[in-house]
Amino acid sequence: MMWQLMRIEWFKLFKQQRTYWALAAILIIEGLVLVGAYFQGTEIIELLLENLRKSFYFKGKLLNGNLMIYLLLNTLWFHLPLILMILVSGMMTTEYKDKTLQATFLQPVKKGSFILSKYLVALQLTILVLAFLALTSVLLSNMLFGQGDLIVYLESLNFFTNEEAKERILFAFISGGFSMLFYTVVSMTLAIIIKEATATWIAATFFLVFTNLLLKIDLNSTFLNQWAYVKLIDSWQYFFYPEVEWEQVSFNTVLLIIYTVATALFGSYLFIKKDLE
Repeated sequence: MMWQLMRIEWFKLFKQQRTYWALAAILIIEGLVLVGAYFQGTEIIELLLENLRKSFYFKGKLLNGNLMIYLLLNTLWFHLPLILMILVSGMMTTEYKDKTLQATFLQPVKKGSFILSKYLVALQLTILVLAFLALTSVLLSNMLFGQGDLIVYLESLNFFTNEEAKERILFAFISGGFSMLFYTVVSMTLAIIIKEATATWIAATFFLVFTNLLLKIDLNSTFLNQWAYVKLIDSWQYFFYPEVEWEQVSFNTVLLIIYTVATALFGSYLFIKKDLE
């Protein structure tokens, strides 16, 4: 029954136009960033780092595919969860809007299995979209800008060879993926609570903005700065420091997984206990 429910959810996703609009939006954002950098970025980068060339040897162009992938990560790490939250919440709000839940539960379908299939497909969709982002950003960036050493400014200028940059970018995508999964589960839970599509989108957007604002703020508490979910979502940045703090990355990832599972369990509990309207 579970696999059948998941297949139905995938069929609904591929049938809905907003799924393709979401993928198109990601490509458009990528295209805008890359086109802007292609026509204006080279001169700016070369001017800023002209003095560094006198002291260091850089292999390849400074404005290269690795740098563009890093810039895309910074750009899309807000837009991507927003797109995902709108897309995923629609999986639930559409059911309420079209009043299909009543018809579904006239069949021998358990509420627990139904909502679990929703969460599982939402997680699978997130992984698929993230893989799409990684593939298109790598292909487009390297095709337009070629390869070269990566320079990143995080508290200081950090330099990575082309080979090392590729490895760190891969880990950054994997680490950032856990943040996307958390946002996805939150959006589904919000849809269960709110039910109405527009209100859910507004709540999801507020949650995303609120999270990003608190990320930049010192919470004046060692406990909160270490355990609050808002301090866990940018763990991917650790991979662009000279030395990766693997212990901190592992702690953040495990804690974020716990928050994700807890949020999904809470949403499932609410859905199971609620009467259908």
